[in-house]
Amino acid sequence: MQNENKADNQGFQEELPEILMRIVSELHDVAYLIERVEPQLLELGGPNVLASADSIKVLQGIDLAVQKARGLAEFIDTITGAIPNDWMIDMTTALSLVKLADMQKALGAGLRHGHSQPLVKAAGDFDFF
Repeated sequence: MQNENKADNQGFQEELPEILMRIVSELHDVAYLIERVEPQLLELGGPNVLASADSIKVLQGIDLAVQKARGLAEFIDTITGAIPNDWMIDMTTALSLVKLADMQKALGAGLRHGHSQPLVKAAGDFDFF
């Protein structure tokens, strides 16, 4: 992390608070996508799914994953308010490690609240990879 006055010209420098807010947005998307799984499992498993202790543990795990993703998002959102806007970082290496192209684009787009996952895709849509 570098102060704006000391920033070198290697790579693309961005404000750390902006980057963190894009991460917050992605975490909220993750929570939403996980949350959508639970009703589908209940539908697929039928009424007997709640009779199994293992199924209950899986459903509780889904709820915990959603709570953790949202908790991390809120934590990052809150601490971001205390970070000066002149803290700049080069995200080139970090972005190169993100394997999902849409997420890479959302994190590096310079948009405050980009989303890597289209949340309104029609049922049955999928991507080949």
